This record gives sequence, structure tokens and C-alpha cells, in this order.
Amino acid sequence: MENQKGLSKEEINKAIVGRWFTDFWGETCNLSIVDELASPNMLLQYSLHDPRRGRQDIKAFMTDFRAAFPDLKFWGAADLIAEGDYVVGRWEGGGTHTGPAFGDFLAGSLPAATGRKMHFTGTTVLKLENGKIVEEIGLDDGVTALTQLGLIKTS
Repeated sequence: MENQKGLSKEEINKAIVGRWFTDFWGETCNLSIVDELASPNMLLQYSLHDPRRGRQDIKAFMTDFRAAFPDLKFWGAADLIAEGDYVVGRWEGGGTHTGPAFGDFLAGSLPAATGRKMHFTGTTVLKLENGKIVEEIGLDDGVTALTQLGLIKTS
């Protein structure tokens, strides 16, 4: 399937996901990207947090995450792969907990400003319908992040 500009559905979907990764997960978050690119009932799911659904819930999640980790950023670790309605991306990133207490991790909470750093990697599968992201389901190395933050103890 090609549009008027000669771009395939996969190329269009990769461009949308590329913008999402840059503007939502990148160094500076522009929350208006959620209204532009996310479907109204989008699902955002990673192992570190409860699943989030809908634009307002996803914005609230990112607002709190970035308040606790002001230098939070993620970036691509490989070219995006697309097939049909799906785009797959590998990434790495993290941040330093210098903000308020943060209790969104499933494995525990951090008191305010611990100064602890997390850096980890993951792979994300995004599903798009009619130019909107309907699902972002990621497999992250949460054990590494939680260990670095002191929420999981190793021997």
C-alpha cells in the first residue's frame, strides 16, 4: 500500500514512531505529541510500571516520571523495523533521580532526590491504526534499572 507521496505504510509508520520516540521519550518531552500521535485509548505497557491507558493517563505518567528524573531520556539503539501495522524499536536510556519521591515502580518507591542513576535497554513493539499509535508494549531490562536504583538487592 502506497500513498500519494510514494511512501509505503511501513515507511509512514516508522516516521510516526520516530517522532514519538524523539518527542515523547527523547531529551525534552513535548506532551502535545500525545494528542497528535496517540489514539484516544492508547495502551502503554512496560514491566517497571502499571499499564497506562488513554492520553491523559499517559501524559500523567510521563509528567511524574520526568519530575522525578528531570534528565530522563531514551534514544534509539538500532534502526526501526516495520511490518504492516507494527513497528519495532530497540532503545537505551535512563536518568538520575533528583526530583520528588517516586512510587510508580511496581517493585517499590524512592524517597525524594536519591541521586541514584539508572541506565538500561529495551525493545518496544508499537501498533498503529490510521496514523495513530494504539499500543506501545515494551520489554525492558527493568531488573538492571531497579538494581541501579537500589530497589532490588543483589547478593
